Parts: sequence; C-alpha cells; structure tokens
Amino acid sequence: MRVMSKGRWKTWLSAALTRLMRPRADAAARSGMTAGGGLGAPSRQCRPGTVYLVGAGSGDVELLTLKAARLLGEADAVVYDRLVGDEVLALIPAGTERCYVGKARGQHSVPQGEIGARLVALAQEGKSVVRLKGGDPGIFGRLGEELSALAEAEVPAEIVPGITAASAASAALGIPLTDRAHAQQLRFVTAQLCRQGGEPDWQALARRDETLVFYMGLGKLETICRKLRDGGLPDDWPILLVANASLPEQRALVGTLADMPDKLAASPLPSPCLIVVGSVVRLCETSPASPLSGVNARPD
Repeated sequence: MRVMSKGRWKTWLSAALTRLMRPRADAAARSGMTAGGGLGAPSRQCRPGTVYLVGAGSGDVELLTLKAARLLGEADAVVYDRLVGDEVLALIPAGTERCYVGKARGQHSVPQGEIGARLVALAQEGKSVVRLKGGDPGIFGRLGEELSALAEAEVPAEIVPGITAASAASAALGIPLTDRAHAQQLRFVTAQLCRQGGEPDWQALARRDETLVFYMGLGKLETICRKLRDGGLPDDWPILLVANASLPEQRALVGTLADMPDKLAASPLPSPCLIVVGSVVRLCETSPASPLSGVNARPD
C-alpha cells in the first residue's frame, strides 16, 4: 500500500478541491463572477453575509469532509473553538480573518450570547463566515443557540456536518457502536445539566441491549458509574474512556462500572473525554482494528 505523507496529502487535497471547484468556477464565470481554487487560493464562492456552521470532526485533519475544507478555503472569516485541531486550522489561507471563541472547563470563555452576536456582526459586514466547531455542530455543540441568533438577525445559514467524537472514538478503538449481538439502540447523553430537571432517567439508561455514549462526563464519572449500577447494570458491565480520539496523543482506559473510577484515579486522562458504556466495549479485546487487542500486541 502506498503511504502518503502529510505534505503530499495536502497537495492532493488542494488538487481535489480545485477539481471540486471547477464547476462552481465555470458557473461563476458565466454569471460574471471571478473564482480561484485550491488551498491557499480562496475562490470566494461562499455567499457573502452567510454563516456556515461547520463540523471540524475529531481533530484528525484527514477526517475532515471535503466540503468543510472547501469552505475554509473560501471564507472571509473563521470563528473557531478550542477543540479544532491545529492541522485543520492550518488549512485556513493566510489573510483570512480568525476569531477564537474556545471554551474550557475552569477557564474564562467567551459567553455564548457574544459568539452569536459576533457571527451576526461579521455576516452583516457582507462577509462569508465559517463557524468551525469540533466534532459535529449538531451534537452537543450549541448549534440551536447560534441558529436562533442568526435567525433573529435574518442572517442566512448552512449546516455542514462533521464526524462526531463518538464515531471517531469507536473507530479508533476498533469497535462498532451498534452490533447486532450487543446493541439494539445507541444513545448520546450529555453529562452537563443545562436545564432544570435535566437529571437523566438512570433506570431507563441502565439497559443491557444498548450502547451509551456520554459527552463531557469525565468530572462526573464516579456518579455515572454509581447511578448506572443503582439503575440495574451489573458491577462488571464494560466501560471505555477515550481522550483525544483519532489523534496521536489518543489515550484510552477499559474497565467496568465498579473499577473504572479507581482506574481513572490511577491513570488520569485529559478532558474532554468520551465515555462509552455497553457490551460492545468487550470487542476491544478481539477486534483486529483495536490497538488494545491481542491481534495488535507487540512481541517482547
């Protein structure tokens, strides 16, 4: 198999985007507009005054969608989060206006209302704006709040999905989130209580025929494990923690609801960290795509 270096990959991506943009450039020429193409040579085919709410994926630049990469090359301004990977940001052409609005637990962050106001202001200046969010913008990404701010100001918007952390983590650990022998259902759960009465129905979540994925739950791991056990899951029910999924610094812990809090205390993981609960986690031990399986064990 040919292995492509990151430099060659970027060259290939630039050529691919140029081919992708050719029909748009032809249409622009027919309508009297001008267009460029490729990375570093923005075509400016985005509609001025439009905000594109774009998913940056899990951080690995090679998991970014072609549409997201194209929009980054065309934007007048990019408003981005803390969890957007450096290699993804490197695709933004020099001269494009950048605005960092990242949030981190325990640190000062830009209020959500201010982010919405900034998007509106940039669009009202006639700029095409990419609002770049880690993962998928529609999964615990406060997409609804930003859409509301844009709708109130009558600013047009477009949503571009990205690979969410749950998909990236399950792929990186070589397991399916839904396997016929293990999971009839899949639930994404936020561990952040954003509304009154937002406490999950733990008994309803404590099922053996589904996979649970908790976002933003590292600080509440002990509570999650205890509540699921109280709800009816056994002490030895499998649980997986994944930090920096799909990135070189990826780290993971596999355990049970009973022992995972102690495992995490002994081997702390950085936040944000995804929590996967369900019998599919057991497949980490046998999957040929899992770095934790015996298939990939290195000889002594």
